[in-house]
Amino acid sequence: MEKFKKLFPNKEGFIVFALYIILFVFQGVFITASKTENGIYDYNTTLVVFLSELLKLFISAALYTYKRGDKPNIFKAISNNYNLLLQYFIPSLLYCFYNNLAFINLSHYDPTSYYILLQFRVVLTAFIFQFLFKKKLAFIQWISLGILTLGCMLKNFDAATITSKGDADSIWSQIFNIYFVSINFQNFCSCLAGTYNEYLLKTKGSNVDIFLQNVFMYLDSVICNFFILMCKGEVLTMFKDFQSLGDVFVILITVNSAIVGIVTSFFLKNLNSILKTYASALELIITAVVCYILFHILITFYTIVSICLVVISVAMYFKNPVNNTNVESEQMRKDKKPLLDVVVQ
Repeated sequence: MEKFKKLFPNKEGFIVFALYIILFVFQGVFITASKTENGIYDYNTTLVVFLSELLKLFISAALYTYKRGDKPNIFKAISNNYNLLLQYFIPSLLYCFYNNLAFINLSHYDPTSYYILLQFRVVLTAFIFQFLFKKKLAFIQWISLGILTLGCMLKNFDAATITSKGDADSIWSQIFNIYFVSINFQNFCSCLAGTYNEYLLKTKGSNVDIFLQNVFMYLDSVICNFFILMCKGEVLTMFKDFQSLGDVFVILITVNSAIVGIVTSFFLKNLNSILKTYASALELIITAVVCYILFHILITFYTIVSICLVVISVAMYFKNPVNNTNVESEQMRKDKKPLLDVVVQ
């Protein structure tokens, strides 16, 4: 029980942890289900990301306005904290790349392989975490990271073997292809954005309302994604592309992505980016089972071994967790409770 409290300082922390896992499993399933029989998307994926960021912005602004009490109105609050708004452009741009690359990589990998390969980010996350928060990981934590990385490498080899049908030369070309580069760049964006976002939430923005910080994040994200649409020359055809967004799975992707974004901010505020990485690892078991049931994606021997290694790594981490919860004043603790109640209720 004591170790559980060390992992999750309060009941809300555990609820956020569970929601994070469930919502991300749904996201991978929804994106896979939205593909055509040829494995492509018949809708504008960049526009979907743009709309989900816009929805996150509206939700965050509404929640801040609803719970602000005697705090300044949203426009004055943005003006008073414009430096923090500018600093949020860094994680916003990285998350912009991450969200758009998710569609590209899920068009090549099945959800189980995709989530396993995303776990390559753990070591880089650990390095960045130590650098920003000046907290060294214990030897056993590095061992758990190494086991997790081994599981990811094994699954990548498995996916390449299936695609190449056993041809030795083709296996290596499948491992180190453009999608391998793409998913590792996505890993880089994820770990740097998540850790830097946690850094802003717990240091420079520790006295700023979490919903206001979400407004900063998603306002910047909307701008970044609109810039991507401009670079792709899709701004003029944007309204025509709305016609293809009526599919039920596309709507679910947009809404689920918005909820994931809000939950993630509470995750980083109340827990930490290392635990977030391991929450992603726990998605693997659920995703493998769900994809087998819904899409008849086989669970191979290598998949089972990879998932076992990930579970072992997670168990090792749970016995030696990184405790980096935010230290706040008594007044801030009082302010946090109603904010969390909005999400929990």
